[in-house]
Amino acid sequence: MTGLGAVFRPQLAPERLRAVARVADEVGLEELWLWEDCFREGGISAAAAALAWTERVRVGVGLLPVPLRNVAVTAMEAATLHRMFPGRAVLGVGHGVQDWMGQVGARAESPLTLLREHLVALRALLGGERVTSKGRYVRLDDVALDWPPERAVEVFAGATGPRSLRLAGEAADGTVLTANTPPDGVRRARRLIDEGRAAAGRTDPHKVVVYLLAATGPGAGERLRDELVAEGVGDVPDLGVAGDAEAVADAVRRVAGAGADTVILQPTGDEPDPEGFVRFAAEQVRPLVGA
Repeated sequence: MTGLGAVFRPQLAPERLRAVARVADEVGLEELWLWEDCFREGGISAAAAALAWTERVRVGVGLLPVPLRNVAVTAMEAATLHRMFPGRAVLGVGHGVQDWMGQVGARAESPLTLLREHLVALRALLGGERVTSKGRYVRLDDVALDWPPERAVEVFAGATGPRSLRLAGEAADGTVLTANTPPDGVRRARRLIDEGRAAAGRTDPHKVVVYLLAATGPGAGERLRDELVAEGVGDVPDLGVAGDAEAVADAVRRVAGAGADTVILQPTGDEPDPEGFVRFAAEQVRPLVGA
């Protein structure tokens, strides 16, 4: 069955997260995802709070920009969440928005090299390995976690371009695609991910998570159009959905049919009722989304 979730967007103040997370838990939403957009809200801190306030919903972070973190810190934080909330934390990493990385003095000359080195070391550390690395960016000397996760955990990578998609297939356990990815883009991404997996000789499962921009209720069509135009993708066909539960479910099915394992409904930045959006996803869209 296609997984379904929703995003708590960081355009909302952090203090709004508690109410949204609790609603997600109460109505049976499968996944609630958070963003670490500069310079709004911290991904790990927000995820820890959301997990502590809830009992069953899975909480994803997509994405943690690797230029901002030493990989050992990423591993410690991730392992802590996985041990405190087994099976409920989903973490993704990416090379970050380069302009933002430049603003904080963390822009890498080769973002792809950094992401590769970070993924390899992070997965090894979370797997309980002792790691020594002398890479261009990731340098570890006999590092191992005292408290690694008690079971295998997945590390997702955010990817958009062909090289990063191949890298995700090679070095990550799953891939996160932005809401600017139409169904045809999901198909292309799957092919590139599979190329990376084949090159690395990987045969284990690889999950693809896709954000889907969605709007419902009064003014839904206008809000959707405004956001697509603001993102510079107003002319991209089959991108986003506005309408009732059936319209949204149909869009979810199209994205799933293109290769998404999980579809995360992304409200517009000006969504007037975030708690209501979560209820809509769980109570109205979920029953219409089949296997």
